[in-house]
Amino acid sequence: MIIETERLYLREMTLHDFDALYSVLADSDIMEHYPYTFDDLRVRGWISRNLERYQIFGFGLWAVCLKSTGEMIGDCGLTMQNINGSIKPEIGYHIAKAHQRQGYAREAALACRDWAFENTPFKRIYSYMKKANIPSSATARAAGMQLVDEYTDNEGAQTVVYAIDRKDRQTVLHRNEKR
Repeated sequence: MIIETERLYLREMTLHDFDALYSVLADSDIMEHYPYTFDDLRVRGWISRNLERYQIFGFGLWAVCLKSTGEMIGDCGLTMQNINGSIKPEIGYHIAKAHQRQGYAREAALACRDWAFENTPFKRIYSYMKKANIPSSATARAAGMQLVDEYTDNEGAQTVVYAIDRKDRQTVLHRNEKR
């Protein structure tokens, strides 16, 4: 296990996660803001890229699993992404339709944000998405991120970028401890 939260645990993906991940990445509603939904080959590539990321960086997208059942309900984690022409550390997340709107993406993203600041030297963590992806923007804001950029991406769509600095995260944690 990599990260544990109140209701979830995040762990490294394995090839055994194919079916659960396929049900998320091949869902056209979930992938509405991607250029395509995933087929078998793309899902296997997704898993392979994350296995490689674990080896190279020590992080990647992790399997998001329910503590209560062990069921994998999506992925969330830290990857290095090209955001408006610069490679930046980004928290990404995908949650199965049956488990959306229950706070799981927020819970996982917060845990990944904290893990990143505790285990990497990054001073700023990002999330980016199509501007039309309102739920993903809400998750980024719920993780304490602020809108920092907007640009037209390679597909001609407006993309928004959210970020949180290490010092801002410390301020949020300190404020929450006083409550």
